[in-house]
Amino acid sequence: MNSSATTLDQTRPTLPVRLLNGCGALLDKSRIPRTSIRAVDLIETAKRRCGLDDFGRGDFFEGLSRLLDSCQRESQLNLIGRIVLRADLVRLLCSRLFMQRDGQTYPSVMRQEIREPLFIVGLPRSGTTLLHTLLALDPEHRVPLTWEVMTPSPPTRDNEKRRIQRAVQSCNCFNWLAPTFRHVHPVGAELPQECVSLMAPTFMSDQFDAMYYVPSYRTWFFRQDLRPAYEYHRCFLQHLQVRQSARRWVLKAPTHMFALPALLAVYPDALFVQTHRAPLDAMASVSSLITILRRVFSDAVDPLIVCSEAIDYWSKTLDGFLQERRRLGEQRVCDVNYAEIRRDALGVMRRIYAHFNWSLSQKVEQSMRRALASQPHERHGLHRYDLSQFGVQEAESAARFAAYCDRFGLAACRKDSSGAPAEKLLWG
Repeated sequence: MNSSATTLDQTRPTLPVRLLNGCGALLDKSRIPRTSIRAVDLIETAKRRCGLDDFGRGDFFEGLSRLLDSCQRESQLNLIGRIVLRADLVRLLCSRLFMQRDGQTYPSVMRQEIREPLFIVGLPRSGTTLLHTLLALDPEHRVPLTWEVMTPSPPTRDNEKRRIQRAVQSCNCFNWLAPTFRHVHPVGAELPQECVSLMAPTFMSDQFDAMYYVPSYRTWFFRQDLRPAYEYHRCFLQHLQVRQSARRWVLKAPTHMFALPALLAVYPDALFVQTHRAPLDAMASVSSLITILRRVFSDAVDPLIVCSEAIDYWSKTLDGFLQERRRLGEQRVCDVNYAEIRRDALGVMRRIYAHFNWSLSQKVEQSMRRALASQPHERHGLHRYDLSQFGVQEAESAARFAAYCDRFGLAACRKDSSGAPAEKLLWG
């Protein structure tokens, strides 16, 4: 990879992917009408595939319908995007069916208690992934793993190896479709997964907005009461906890800051680690990630729109979260800085454990030290990005984050002296 170019500059679909999407584009130009995907058809497909028809409580039809409509009218999906969209939505519907069946087959699921879960929040690309990865090494902690989020049923160890292998194949397929994405964010079947994926079967999740350009769905989503989505999130954790339990769940998603009241309604004893980073650097990094991700599914992704949306969303989210977190005692929130994480991640771990009065054993600390020493960034390369690629007016955009920067003593932007910042793989 050219070290002077950004990761976004270096991102281009492989020849087979270009040929496949090219065939899809030719079909679109023909007179053969494209059949729209309808929510009712996906629901019937899932029922037939699973041999089940009970999706459980909760209305998901409107969310599914709005998502489909937005994807098909606004996302400009390529052929691969249309294939992935349909397959992914059917998979989520099947997960709902299987998990509803499992709740009746395994009564222990609903008896699981979720106590004092820790949520890692903060701006995206501010070290949340690394903290999640390190905290997952403690046997006292439980994190959702990619493979079990993809195939949560059954809530036992039955078919575990086969389920992991299916997730490995899925991750390998994605890495083939987007070979530079691994420079930006680690992808693996047995890695910790962001817990917005646990809300995806409700079709009220930020996961879809990251994958596709869906402005009308996004507008609808922002107006929803997300308590039902968090209630499903809790049921998902209970489901996973039957297979493997631990003292506490460690969960991670920057977007939890958007819906703190709904989260606290479901998890009133939740604890938080909030990471902090110069916001415009974080916006450049996350805009690079989202642009690369969306380009797997669409050939018409505009990085300027991506970054504009990110600045608007995250500036408003931070302002709201700073107001809401006043409801929490200081003992429930541990603040850490991205610069500290880069400089001394193990020291940050010790501070988090001390803040919550947890015991950090020498064995766990050694595991964390080994993980830090074996980061695969040299093999996968660095994530390089440049704010100028996104048409940002720095002074105007910095003003959007003024309250946040003042509160935590941050500069709006701290570019490396060498030019475009570069991040190791696990620092996102």
